[in-house]
Amino acid sequence: MARKSSQTGSDERSSNPREDRLKTALKANLAKRKAQARARAAEADVSEANQDKPAKAP
Repeated sequence: MARKSSQTGSDERSSNPREDRLKTALKANLAKRKAQARARAAEADVSEANQDKPAKAP
């Protein structure tokens, strides 16, 4: 008979608390990095828009 793998799928909850903590930390880290990248992209868009505008004469 074939033996079943201990990893049946990603839908199944892990019983290992260390793995759960690592998954949670990885997910939080990824969300943080995405937010930082979005903020940098928005900042770059604003600075490019400001460079395109002519300077006001006094």
